[in-house]
Amino acid sequence: MKKILLSLLIASSMGAVSSQVWAEADAGRIVYAPVEAIDMVSGKIKIAIDAISSGSDGEAVAVLIKDALDASKEINANDKVDMARSRANNKLKAARTHAKQSALQEAEQELKNAQKSFQDLKNLL
Repeated sequence: MKKILLSLLIASSMGAVSSQVWAEADAGRIVYAPVEAIDMVSGKIKIAIDAISSGSDGEAVAVLIKDALDASKEINANDKVDMARSRANNKLKAARTHAKQSALQEAEQELKNAQKSFQDLKNLL
């Protein structure tokens, strides 16, 4: 009987002080599921591609790409997804650099590659 009570006490105390039990998002912060976050980033990349097609200047496109980079931080799943997200972010960073230099054709190509990379993240989930 003592062993059973002791094991129940240990199990309940582990659950009571576990950081995962008490973990929650900050007040006012929206937490996205990985698929939702990937779709959000892809949408922001699409907005940047559309801006290039409509004739926006490089600085405006760079701001839109920065929005996509910021949104990509919401993709949280596992280590494999995080590594692939990092590689896709490198493509976004290259696109942003091209946009700042007003090389919009190269930026558009990098954005298309990044969008494909972000969509491929869904296969890793």
